Amino acid sequence: MKLSKRGEYALRALIDFGIAQELGRPLLKIGELVAKEKLPVKFLEQILTQLRGGGYIDTKRGKAGGYFLAKPAREISLGQVIRLIDGPLAPISCVSVTAYERCTCPDEDHCGLRMLMLDVRNALARILDRSVLADVVSITLRKMKRDGVAIPFMVERLLEAPAPRHSRAPSQRKARPAR
Repeated sequence: MKLSKRGEYALRALIDFGIAQELGRPLLKIGELVAKEKLPVKFLEQILTQLRGGGYIDTKRGKAGGYFLAKPAREISLGQVIRLIDGPLAPISCVSVTAYERCTCPDEDHCGLRMLMLDVRNALARILDRSVLADVVSITLRKMKRDGVAIPFMVERLLEAPAPRHSRAPSQRKARPAR
């Protein structure tokens, strides 16, 4: 199994949604994801459509709209997302649970390669199916905080703060008479 670029970007987008949600920003605009992940907008739109079809994200229309997680991050299995985007986790089709196809081996029951690839598939599925988005988001935020890295999607809070009404420093302002 090799994770495609589409699969990688889908997981990165979901992690971004999870981080934003943890920071109290459940809605993200596609432009924010494009800017952060440096992805072509059309490609990201296709991925988000696929994630929406899988029930992982949803949209809110309008000026204040955007994309958001459709279910809690602790309920989003990375294994299921990868299967949605890239298909089976099996390295060869004769060991796939969801897309089994008979291989060219004359004796499938005694094929050493098949037995090895079955172990690989099972180990991979076990790790990815027990890994949920909430775990990855938590690890990511913890490491960013530890390393003093700027956390994405927090900048907007600073930009939304009202600008000061006066351009002069407080000590340069003229005192107003009391009324």
